Amino acid sequence: MTSRTTDGRLGWPVMLLLFILVLGPLGAVIIQVLLPGIFFGSLKFGDWHILLEITERPLWQKSLENSILLASGTTLLATALGGLLAIVRATKAFPTARLLDAAVWVLLITPSFILSQGWVMFAAPKGLAFSLFGSHGVSAFIFSPAGLIAVMTLSKFPLAYLSVYSAMEWKVDSLSQAARLNGASPFTAWRTIQAPLLLPAVLAGAALVFMDTIGDFGLPASISAVYRFPTLPYSIYSAIYTSPIRFDMAGVLSFYLVLLIGAAMVLQFYAMRRSRYDFLNGRAERLVPQPAGKLSLPLTAGNALFLALVFGIPIGTNIWMSFVKTASGGVKAANWTLQNYASLFRDGSQLLRGLGHSLLIAAAAAAAALLIGLGVAYVLTYSAFRYKRLIETISILTLAVPGVVLGIGYIFVWNQPWLEHVGLLLYGTPWILVLASVAGAIPVITRLLVGAMAKVPEQLLTAAQLYGGSFFGRIRAILVPLIRGALLSAALAAFGSGVFDLAVNSILFPPNFLTLPVSINKAFEDLKFGYASAATVFGSAIVILIILVAELLLRRKEVKA
Repeated sequence: MTSRTTDGRLGWPVMLLLFILVLGPLGAVIIQVLLPGIFFGSLKFGDWHILLEITERPLWQKSLENSILLASGTTLLATALGGLLAIVRATKAFPTARLLDAAVWVLLITPSFILSQGWVMFAAPKGLAFSLFGSHGVSAFIFSPAGLIAVMTLSKFPLAYLSVYSAMEWKVDSLSQAARLNGASPFTAWRTIQAPLLLPAVLAGAALVFMDTIGDFGLPASISAVYRFPTLPYSIYSAIYTSPIRFDMAGVLSFYLVLLIGAAMVLQFYAMRRSRYDFLNGRAERLVPQPAGKLSLPLTAGNALFLALVFGIPIGTNIWMSFVKTASGGVKAANWTLQNYASLFRDGSQLLRGLGHSLLIAAAAAAAALLIGLGVAYVLTYSAFRYKRLIETISILTLAVPGVVLGIGYIFVWNQPWLEHVGLLLYGTPWILVLASVAGAIPVITRLLVGAMAKVPEQLLTAAQLYGGSFFGRIRAILVPLIRGALLSAALAAFGSGVFDLAVNSILFPPNFLTLPVSINKAFEDLKFGYASAATVFGSAIVILIILVAELLLRRKEVKA
């Protein structure tokens, strides 16, 4: 107990860092609405009526309506699709099942704007779909509210899939057997026993889908070039980067966006508390998928077609578009070219400079976030710090809060004149991108490290302390070597996601300091689809290569050690 009490002092520095990186900027968004001008030298009490003006201003109202429609529709369909796929995958064994697992993780880590751009180029009036089928039917469907919901469903279902699939890891057949012995039909037994047991996981998956969809910046940023469908995140971005700058509009729309996400989180916690089922006992056993039998061929073929739809279309279209002269030229041999890739190295290599900026920012953010995440995970795992649950909540907050809202908060906090006198005026410098990237990386790093630390007995650290080991000595000599693999995975995951963070980069990138995602999105908005696709493929290949080389070298060093 002594070690926990002593190490608990780490909680205060960790909480301070999380407040600076996460809670402070998010609180600033709310404060700006209630006290407009407070961050710009003109303190006054806010006019509460501005929050109600959302019903009077067409763009504000339409943005709110579109966001709710898109998030609600996607939540219903993605939860149903992900849940159904998870049940089939957990109960039936078929040849391409592992491909489904791999595709789920690829979709989960691929930036949404890359997937969205692939769908836009596929369904554009002169896009790949028109070249293949000679019809505008695909375009008419995709560029409609129903089509956008379908696209988001195919991108967000992995959240529900993983939630339900994880919940089905264990089974207790005695419950269903008891129901059958009492005369229940198979469907009745499933409806009254299995379905309620899965309810918390379904609700958790639905909440994740809703929060991720309503805060998504990639889809509206991608479709803006060909279809007008304003949402809260994109309208917030437009309020900051159109003249005149509308901080009032950005603040109000951010307030409603945070309110909707907060409501989703509250409803999830309430529903899960009311729907708690503790069913694991000594008879529980791991669920093993059973041979599909006659369903093997249909499941295999259906899975292949499904993967071609959700993964092949957006990623495949990006790759195809990077090698053709024009989308309308079709798949003819005369339309193939390498000029899109050659253009990346012309015009002063603007793309290469943007890629270099993004790599440096992501590397710096990953290193800083790894240190902070290590401290957070240590406090959560080994410390008796009184406010550790508050630290846990703050550490996962950026998973739910959209990047555009976080970016607005960083503008309010780090654009203060008095900061210039102490050398901390970070707005307009690359350092603000590093800070925002650190905030975005902390949740992922913390979750990975907490899972790894759970396997390291506290007694090892306590014994080292009894023999006179210092706090940092115990971390360096005992804990770090035991979780080295998790540290490497966390750092590389933070690095990869940081390179392609479009929302934060679009809000905070300094003048004349383009980054890779901003460069790609700018080219896409200018309808330079071939260039944007080549930049996406080239940038992704470089990032993947760096991650593979780093992992290979570090893993080899670990084996030799």
